[in-house]
Amino acid sequence: MKIGIVCYPTFGGSGVVATELGIALAREGHQVHFITYSQPARLDFFSENLYYHEVAFPSYPLFQYPPYELALASKMVNVVRYEKLDILHVHYAIPHASAAYMAKQILKTQGIHIPVVTTLHGTDITLVGKDASYEPVVTFSINQSDGVTAVSEDLRKDTYAQFEIKRDIDVIPNFIDLSRFKKQSKEHFRRAIAPHGEKLLVHTSNFRKVKRIEDVLHVFSKVRKEISCKLLLVGDGPERPRMEQLCRQMGNCDDVRFLGKQDAVEEVLSICDLFIMPSEKESFGLAALEAMACEVPVITSDAGGLPELNVQGVTGFMSKVGDVDDMVQHALYILKDENLPVFKKNALERAREFDVTAIMPMYEAVYRRVLVKSVEQPQLSHSGE
Repeated sequence: MKIGIVCYPTFGGSGVVATELGIALAREGHQVHFITYSQPARLDFFSENLYYHEVAFPSYPLFQYPPYELALASKMVNVVRYEKLDILHVHYAIPHASAAYMAKQILKTQGIHIPVVTTLHGTDITLVGKDASYEPVVTFSINQSDGVTAVSEDLRKDTYAQFEIKRDIDVIPNFIDLSRFKKQSKEHFRRAIAPHGEKLLVHTSNFRKVKRIEDVLHVFSKVRKEISCKLLLVGDGPERPRMEQLCRQMGNCDDVRFLGKQDAVEEVLSICDLFIMPSEKESFGLAALEAMACEVPVITSDAGGLPELNVQGVTGFMSKVGDVDDMVQHALYILKDENLPVFKKNALERAREFDVTAIMPMYEAVYRRVLVKSVEQPQLSHSGE
């Protein structure tokens, strides 16, 4: 198949999943064309089946904000026509699904029918999509998609509860490339950070309020009073300055490292003992899955799709959102020398269930189903003949 993938080219979960899916599809022999405004963070071109098409949206004095959605729709039309794509797969509802609908209608006037699959990732539904300014467009775009998927059962339920959706939504969980995300030998790195054998706690995110990073710092502060440990914070975002200030106020900055964005986050995870994700909302918890693949047990909230990933008492523990003391008790239990190896082993075993080789065929099945349905619709060839 020739597949167009539209996504945000960032470190966020939707962009990461879209990129990793495209790479895996290319390995399977599909021709994959990424359409976005800059090269996705995890994309390389070591496969002859991967292509990148940049969306250019020049600014004009007339526009207060550049009309990205229009530029994106035009680019999709261009790529579908000239690369003869079979299907478009858009990740994140806003504005990709609506731009895809516009592109589809334009192409229809040229005798080309292009099926569209939309994948919902979380905040496009639970945060942005609920805004009254966007809700009608989100609802319409989802209903006009030829196929719709969500990354968790919880997100699927939220979508039906918050929008008038008339389409079936397939649940296809996020996944991990276990050939990349695996425990690596980085003992020299660990010795540099924890020279006295301290336990290493870690959190990775885009540092937004919904991630509740202050809870991570409070959990660490209380755990630190009981055992020798250090905290690694990976990522960047609007909450980072406030967290740096909170760290200073708590007086434990010597044991906290703000590492910023990391392309090779698996190298950091490989030296850690416990991952903390106390989020107020998580559609799935991809960062937790990445940690588990690197044999790191997890402490999470019970929000959103996290109960579909983190097995209570097996791969780690879940607590109510904001229950720092409960997270501390669970963390101390996991970090006991007699318990930690068991949790590490369980985390890896659970992560293997979400290997990309197991999940990718689910997307291929959706593509095939949508393409079969599209054949039933009257259409002309890509050449318009």
